[in-house]
Amino acid sequence: MALRNIFVEGEDILRKKAREVKEITPRILTLLDDMKDTMEAEQGVGIAAPQVGVSKRICLVAPDEDTFIEMINPVFLEKDGKQVSMEGCLSVPNKVGEVERPERVKVKYMDRDGKEIVREFVEFEAVVVCHEMDHLEGVLYSDKATNLQSLDEE
Repeated sequence: MALRNIFVEGEDILRKKAREVKEITPRILTLLDDMKDTMEAEQGVGIAAPQVGVSKRICLVAPDEDTFIEMINPVFLEKDGKQVSMEGCLSVPNKVGEVERPERVKVKYMDRDGKEIVREFVEFEAVVVCHEMDHLEGVLYSDKATNLQSLDEE
């Protein structure tokens, strides 16, 4: 396991639609482990493969200390409601903005064992899942944000 470099706004890979994972190989498993280490080291609540320079449809979400989910080839099945929250991103450092997201989403994805899972996410979990899945489409939260502001570094 290793820490990977975080790609930041301006890098081409963050604007490309990520490629589907055809097979879960040892390299994919290593990527999952490295992404987790990198997300934790950066104190993020989610990370997507394009953020570490890999064009694969993989993202991790950890919206709270008791939840950690690896999602391979995630697809939205349902989206309901609306909520607005402040978001930030490891790939858009030192900025935050308000983003409107669904209040509830249902997603189908594979886990690291290739098992298909359907899970519902609500409130903050839904925000994190939508944010990370946007990365797989080449979309940054700052594209959707209103009231985007810089954080003062002291």
